[in-house]
Amino acid sequence: MGFYEYYRAADRETAITQPEHSRVIANPKYGVPRFDAVEETKWLDPWGTLNELVALIGDVDLSTELVATVHLYPLYPDPAPQTDEEWDALPEDSPYLSDMGIEELSTNVRDLLAGADDAHLPRVVERWAKSEQFSHFSSADLEYLMPVAKDLIGLSRRAKDHGQQLYCWSCA
Repeated sequence: MGFYEYYRAADRETAITQPEHSRVIANPKYGVPRFDAVEETKWLDPWGTLNELVALIGDVDLSTELVATVHLYPLYPDPAPQTDEEWDALPEDSPYLSDMGIEELSTNVRDLLAGADDAHLPRVVERWAKSEQFSHFSSADLEYLMPVAKDLIGLSRRAKDHGQQLYCWSCA
């Protein structure tokens, strides 16, 4: 299980600025830029949980795997380790062993989230809350899903309005 933060940026170069730092916490003193980010998304991985929300908003089959990403960071050298021995021989600073990553979400995901019908959002979030990903959550935990969904939709709308993409920063 990882820790995920969603944010918007003008381009890939900007998105990977100071990749070892949270996207939610800015620190100009250390060159960590301020991003427009959603703060409470730590359990929402792009490929499962966010994919389900996007599918519900778009009213499409979940099996379509709407959330395709482009891996931006870390850059992996070719060829990738193929055997257990090769993995065990990697140096400690190998990008393959990095705990952090940055993915660019597709324009389709941004646009589906941005186009969410606000009037139908309570029903969508209610269905989302019943998903298997949230089966271990208490009812109190689930109360945060509506604000998170609204924040992700708002972030997507701002990204679309500014011609920007959505990104996901993760830390294992």
